[in-house]
Amino acid sequence: MTPAARLSGAIDLLCAIQNAPRRPADATANAFFRERRYIGGGDRRAISTIVWDVLRSWRRLHWHFSDLTGAISPRLLSAASLIFRGESMDQVRLIFSGDRYAPSPLTSREDIALKKLEGRSLSNAKQPRAVRLEYPDWIEPVLAETFGNRLEAEMEALLEAPTLDLRVNLLKGTRDSAIAALRKESLPAEATELSPWGMRLDGRQPVTAAQAFRDGLVEIQDEGSQLVVLAADAKSEHRVLDYCAGAGGKTLALAMTMENRGHIVACDVHEKRLEGAVKRLRRAGVHNVERHLLTSGDKWAKRRAGSFDRVLVDAPCSGTGTWRRNPDARLRLTKTDIEELLVKQAEILDRAASLVKPGGRMIYATCSLLAQENGNQIAAFLKRRSDYRLLSGDEMPSTLPEKLRERGSFALTPKQDGTDGFFACVMERAVEKKDDAT
Repeated sequence: MTPAARLSGAIDLLCAIQNAPRRPADATANAFFRERRYIGGGDRRAISTIVWDVLRSWRRLHWHFSDLTGAISPRLLSAASLIFRGESMDQVRLIFSGDRYAPSPLTSREDIALKKLEGRSLSNAKQPRAVRLEYPDWIEPVLAETFGNRLEAEMEALLEAPTLDLRVNLLKGTRDSAIAALRKESLPAEATELSPWGMRLDGRQPVTAAQAFRDGLVEIQDEGSQLVVLAADAKSEHRVLDYCAGAGGKTLALAMTMENRGHIVACDVHEKRLEGAVKRLRRAGVHNVERHLLTSGDKWAKRRAGSFDRVLVDAPCSGTGTWRRNPDARLRLTKTDIEELLVKQAEILDRAASLVKPGGRMIYATCSLLAQENGNQIAAFLKRRSDYRLLSGDEMPSTLPEKLRERGSFALTPKQDGTDGFFACVMERAVEKKDDAT
C-alpha cells in the first residue's frame, strides 16, 4: 500500500473506533483487519501506528482545534498528527490528493485549520495539565493520591509508545535459545532486566508470524505480568487456581513454573475468553490445566473451599497501567466505572479467599495505577478477614528482583520500571489452631 492508502485505512479504522465508543480499540481493530484480509502484515502495522498515535494524542489534538466550529473528524485528526510529526502543509495536501486509494482533497475548512498548526508543538504549556498529559479531568485527584509530586513524570511516561514484551516458555527452551531463534527471524530481542524469563522488542513487530511463537517457545506477555506470576511462587506439587484467567496468559506462565505438574484450574466468567486459552495451551505444550466457567448459582466454589495452595486473583480493574497500549481506555473510563470496579474487586477477593487452604497464599494483582484499587483495597480486605496477613518482605519469593522484595506487595510503572503499570501483593491464610485435648 502507498503511504496515502495507509492513511486512508487509518482514517477508516479511526471512524470505526469512534462509532463504537464503549468497545476497546484493539477489538475494533482486530475485526477491521479480519474483514480486510487483503491488507498485509506490514500495512496493518503501519495503519495501526497512525491510529494509535492519534489515540495517544487525542485530547491535545482536540485542544488545538478548540476554536473550530463543527465536528472534529478522524481525517482532520490524522492530518494534524502528520503535521505534528513534521510534515509540511504541501506534503499533507499531496497525501490528501483524492487519487486512487488516497483520502479525498482537504476542504477549505480543513486546510485553514491545519495551516494554523504549522510551527506549533503538540504539547503546549497553555494546555491544562489533564489535556497535556492525556487523562480525564476527574481522575487528577485520584492520580495525585497515588503519585504525589511524581504525577507529571509518571503520566508523561504513559504517553510513550510501549515496547513489545515476550516470555520464554521454559517447557520448550531457554531464554537464550529463544532470543537466538527470534534474531534469526530479524527480531532483535533483548533480555529484560527484571523478569528472568522476559525478552523485549521495540514497537510493533510481527512476532506471531515467527517460528518461535508458532512452536510455543515464546509468548507475548508484559514483563510486569511475568513478575506477578513470579510472586505467586507456584510449585510443581501445588494445586493452583487462576481465578480471573481470561485467555490464560498467566495460566501459561504458572504451568511453566510448575514444570507442567501439579494441577491448575483456570476460571473466568467469560466463556469466549476461556475458549481462547485452548489454542495457547496446546501451542505451549501445557497439559496440567483444567478450565472452569464461573456461572451464577454455580456450587463449584463451595465444593472446593479451602483446597488450593495458591489462588491468583488478577482482578478486573481500570487498566490505567496499560494506557500506553490502550490509549483509548483513557477516553472511556468514568468515575462510575471506578466505583463499580471497587465493589466488584472486594466481592471477588472475598469469594477467592474462601478457596485458599489454611497455610496457602492468595495473590491479588491489577494492571491499575490507582491506590483505591490496590493498597487501599487490600487494607480493607485485611480488616474484613483476620485470618489473612500480608507477607513480610523477607517472605517474598527469592526469585523476585531484590527491589520488589522490600515488602509483601509491589507496584510497577512505566516510568520507574519500564513495564506496564502493575500492582501485586501476596497474602497468607492462617493455619487453623486446634484446641489442646483436655
